[in-house]
Amino acid sequence: MRTLLVIGDRPRQFFEAGDDRADVKPGDNVVLIVENDLSFAKVLLEVAREKGFKGLVSGSAAAALSVIKEHQPSVITLDIFLPDMQGWRILDRLKADLSTRHIPVCVVSTDDSRDRALSSGAIGFITKPVASREVIERAIEQLKAYISRPRRKLALLMEPGAERAGLIGRLNPEEVDVVVSDQGAEICNVLRSEQVDCLVVQAGSGELQPGDLVEILEQQAVARQLPVVIYGGRSSDTLARWKRGDGVFALREARSPERLLDTIYFFLHRDVSTLSQDERQAVQELHNSSRVLEGKKALIVDDDMRNIFALSTVLHDQGMQMISANNGREAIRLVKDDPAIDIVLMDIMMPEMDGMTTMQEIRKLPERKDLPIIAVTAKAMKGDREKCIEAGAWDYLSKPVDTVHLLAVLRGWLHR
Repeated sequence: MRTLLVIGDRPRQFFEAGDDRADVKPGDNVVLIVENDLSFAKVLLEVAREKGFKGLVSGSAAAALSVIKEHQPSVITLDIFLPDMQGWRILDRLKADLSTRHIPVCVVSTDDSRDRALSSGAIGFITKPVASREVIERAIEQLKAYISRPRRKLALLMEPGAERAGLIGRLNPEEVDVVVSDQGAEICNVLRSEQVDCLVVQAGSGELQPGDLVEILEQQAVARQLPVVIYGGRSSDTLARWKRGDGVFALREARSPERLLDTIYFFLHRDVSTLSQDERQAVQELHNSSRVLEGKKALIVDDDMRNIFALSTVLHDQGMQMISANNGREAIRLVKDDPAIDIVLMDIMMPEMDGMTTMQEIRKLPERKDLPIIAVTAKAMKGDREKCIEAGAWDYLSKPVDTVHLLAVLRGWLHR
């Protein structure tokens, strides 16, 4: 199913927008819209329908994750200025999670957010205030064209040899077309005539200058941003030179073949689940060893010490610090008194003050409005996720907690 997700500012805004969730069928191209302005969400929804999508509109940034999990969107448009959290948190969460990072995201915000959006993994950008309806139509057309293409194109500026041959051999030829050269002029000709989804530049390849590509891309009828990966163990000089192209390039550095391949997958929006078993395992091991969680502090709230011990064991193995509370009132006190707490794992079923009430009270604290709270519940009842989100959770885990999913959620919210 192809899905484009559009998310708004009110918990039940999708009812006000009159979206198509009651009429979505398997195989439909579906638009889900993330937007703080209801009237603008309606415009996006109308244009998306004209372009052959069905549309969904959700109520908040946190609720977006619930809709993503349920509908598996193919494309997301994401407003940055949302009522419950900044859209950057959602973008980071999606792009840090191997199960969702392949979903193309188009950011909708003021122009000063463009560079950050593209460098964070967004595939496109719509500038607010929008100059005309044609801008929206063109953006939706580009999104549909991207998800409709079954193959991606990668350009490699690398010297001939075993390293280059090995990289090409690891890319699936059924999904990725590779154009390779050690001549900058040849790469420029390809960029003038073809749609390239990612460019890899080997460190030390001084023949190709960033200004050359800026000029090529700015002359094209359809403005686009080009992901560029600088590859090599001594790439600092090359990276500094290419940073002058910020705004036109989404720039990343890779110093090992494994990191290079992972970054290529990232920019080509390849679903990790479709990789071969060996490649999937290599990507997972790379991310598991990145120690994103090391030194972070978690508060575990649960009235059962066995659950606290089980979670603490997993987090300790990741280098995290843990403190715990066995009731809601103690949890609120700790959150007030300890600004070093980076994330909260909140059990929902507790006596006296349950997790729902505890989260609502924590969200009343102005200084902790940006604290990630993950709801943990033993009952996976229909509607539980939505209730937790409305109470103030940013994410949701059901018991028994799957370790892989737990770590993915933690990395998603704590990744910077």
